[in-house]
Amino acid sequence: MVQRFDVGTRLSEMAVHNGVCYLAGQVASDASQDIGGQTRQVLAAIDALLARAGSSKERLLMVQIFIRDLADFAAMNAVWEAWLPAGHAPPRATVKAELAKPEWRVEMVVTAAL
Repeated sequence: MVQRFDVGTRLSEMAVHNGVCYLAGQVASDASQDIGGQTRQVLAAIDALLARAGSSKERLLMVQIFIRDLADFAAMNAVWEAWLPAGHAPPRATVKAELAKPEWRVEMVVTAAL
């Protein structure tokens, strides 16, 4: 059985199947902030969704990060590293991308175990 969360006409924010939680791309709700602020918002959204599914950042299986400007890479990583528990770094890919809205600086897609 597939369990979907926050289902819309275009996408669901999260789906759970076979002990795995799949999150849609998470972006900042307040895109006026710099990369640090946007990254903190994205990570808070990820925490909240994972908690709803009964998972957590300690159970990350894979993270894909899309960043608008590679000049923001170090600042985004500083926030990421402060958020991530020691010993729980997941496989990760970070790519420069043109995001759907020009004010978004970062988007993250997460897969986690339950």
